[in-house]
Amino acid sequence: MRAPDSARTDRGFHQPSRHLTGEDRDALIHPTREPGEEPVTPTVILTFTQPDYQALCRLAQVQAPMRQLWGCAYRVGTWEGASLTVVAPALGAPYAAMILEKLIALGARRVLALGWCGSVSPAARLGDLILPTRAIPGDGTSPHYCREDAEITPHKGLVDLFAKGLQGVEVPWHTGPVWTTDAFFRETVSLIRSCQEQGVLGIDLELAALLAVGRFRGISVAALLVVSDELFTYTWQPARGAQIFRQGRQAALRLVLEAAAAAEEHHV
Repeated sequence: MRAPDSARTDRGFHQPSRHLTGEDRDALIHPTREPGEEPVTPTVILTFTQPDYQALCRLAQVQAPMRQLWGCAYRVGTWEGASLTVVAPALGAPYAAMILEKLIALGARRVLALGWCGSVSPAARLGDLILPTRAIPGDGTSPHYCREDAEITPHKGLVDLFAKGLQGVEVPWHTGPVWTTDAFFRETVSLIRSCQEQGVLGIDLELAALLAVGRFRGISVAALLVVSDELFTYTWQPARGAQIFRQGRQAALRLVLEAAAAAEEHHV
């Protein structure tokens, strides 16, 4: 979902330098499939709200029983003949990273995330879609999976599938960087200005961590975000159920299902 927390020292924030070594990789706790746990499909749609989870389950005609990972629900369904697993609500970078680690242990090989974000650019308005090309880490989880200076980018093949689907929608859409934070209630004016200076389009709560975990574990991860609120005027403007947000969300739901089916078919 949304908001920032920077490592830039000129704003008074400091983040320890992380350079992954062999010792860092030699973790004491490893994600594994436990006895009795059912595998997931290679293609997974990961989302962060109950409304999106319920809508995806309806569209995918999910009939399989619901299972849970640490309170996060997942069910298997199909779209255009492709099997996929729908998972939610993995809200926030630390929780989302833990869920993704477990999903990988259960068989996930490509993960398409569907989320909401706050816009910090006047170009991206309520209900618009954002296809992130990069995630800037303001969270505390992603630095544990990548070097501090690493480019945290989505899987190109999945991004291309999203972009292809976006060509046919009437909803405005944009590509560009997104800032990830843990601190939803610390979206200050100075943070928004910093994001704008860096050309950031939106702020979410999970993406950098998901992309970092995906790269660390060698699986494909990408995301599509719906603008759920505007911050670029330094005043919070939430959608509050606006029709334009509902339209963007409905378009995003079908786009992520179509991209997931294409990814499964072509083994992206």
